[in-house]
Amino acid sequence: MKVEVKRLAELTTLGVGGEAEVWTVETPADLLEATSAPYRVLGNGSNLLVSDRGVDERVIKLGGVFANASLGEPHSSEHVTPWLGAGALLPNLVQEARRLGLSGLEPLLGIPASLGGAVRMNAGTRFGEIGDVLEAVEIFHDGALHVYHPDQLGLGYRQSRLPVGGIVTRVRLRLHKSDPATIEARMQAVDAARKSQPKRRSAGCAFKNPPGDSAGRLIDEAGLKGLRVGGAVISREHGNFVVNTGRASAADVWKLVKRIQEELPLELEWEIWGELP
Repeated sequence: MKVEVKRLAELTTLGVGGEAEVWTVETPADLLEATSAPYRVLGNGSNLLVSDRGVDERVIKLGGVFANASLGEPHSSEHVTPWLGAGALLPNLVQEARRLGLSGLEPLLGIPASLGGAVRMNAGTRFGEIGDVLEAVEIFHDGALHVYHPDQLGLGYRQSRLPVGGIVTRVRLRLHKSDPATIEARMQAVDAARKSQPKRRSAGCAFKNPPGDSAGRLIDEAGLKGLRVGGAVISREHGNFVVNTGRASAADVWKLVKRIQEELPLELEWEIWGELP
């Protein structure tokens, strides 16, 4: 196990956030020690806005046995993966599934999450979400590892109801063999739908889509694209993205979020860590 003080700006896709004590755990014994004081869990740092002051709690990152990313080899028409570490990166798994001719992860192309973070947020696109392919989830809570069926996790639109303080440690996915050309066509369709998303640093979509509508469309219609505070700007490419132009602070980003919410009744999709102005 490794313990170090780090700026969370270095560990988040948005690139903002102050310092915290980061505990990289590799075994269940490490988890027991790391969770002996107040803590937060950090995946790939997407879908997250961290205060410029950082956070007081320990920040736990998963490594070692909790980062296994091998899908194994498909052996039948119906294929269930081995246990995968929740610290594995979803983009890598999507590409590995493509290589093996395993279908099911195509809708998640381009989502920059860890596997555990994807489960916690039930990450997805309009083509599907990770809950569609979950077979089982291992969660650490109350000092022990427990296995849950997806039906027990309260998965909904960009949310779950994990046990309080629970840490997703490993995941099994239900994938199936498919024709490589079919997999490729599905991935191209997902990729085409994401072309409007900005290339600059961001935390992903800022707001949940209202039923039957698009947050990005509403923000565009309200004339808010291009609005800037400090180093943060509402993307002109896609209104549901607040991007870091290079020197944004968490305070800059938060002011833009609140400006949008003054105009539109949108629910934030990101998780917030620490105190914001």
